[in-house]
Amino acid sequence: MGHKVNPIGFRLGVIFTWDSRWFADKNQYKNFVLEDAFIREAVFNKVKIAGLTKIEIERSINTLNIILHVVRPGVVIGRGGQGLEELKKFIQQKIVEHRKKRNLLDKKNIVKLDLRVEPVKEPNLNAHFVATQIAEQLEKRLPHKRVVNFALEKMTNSGARGAKIILAGRIAGAEIARRETYKTGTIPLSTLRENIDFAKVAALTKSGYVGVKVWICK
Repeated sequence: MGHKVNPIGFRLGVIFTWDSRWFADKNQYKNFVLEDAFIREAVFNKVKIAGLTKIEIERSINTLNIILHVVRPGVVIGRGGQGLEELKKFIQQKIVEHRKKRNLLDKKNIVKLDLRVEPVKEPNLNAHFVATQIAEQLEKRLPHKRVVNFALEKMTNSGARGAKIILAGRIAGAEIARRETYKTGTIPLSTLRENIDFAKVAALTKSGYVGVKVWICK
């Protein structure tokens, strides 16, 4: 049996840092973990069109800092920062809803929200963005080999040392589910100092889910 480990989790503390950065006691810890997951899900659904790739959350005593890594920052910010203000209100509303649901709403402990948008410099070297693009094209029923080969070509042209894509499921509507692996260049997964980005996204096709996994060696 192979021992498969998430390439990002494997490198935490070596070349990557945590997406949620805060400290909490044992009573608060579970509440913060659930709240972070809830915020991520709500924001990803809200600004999917802008090419959101990552959400970082930092907490201090009464402040919540959220950093959005976006491919098209103009879509989020909007004209004169209007979109950013709307998103801020949306997140605050969602946090209040979530806390009410779990009976955690405390007027003394009202959180001040700080929202920041960071542009993604090279989208074709971002595994989440590439995986999302492939999933969207598979949902539109485009030929999977053409989609994957085009993605590999774009990653190589953007300066990737190597890339790997795995599709799993009823590919192209086949009766029997299968796995297909496409690879270019080198991907040394067991070398800790290698900067390897990884993401997995599910594409909901007419014949069921097709899983898309992407590894990029930067």
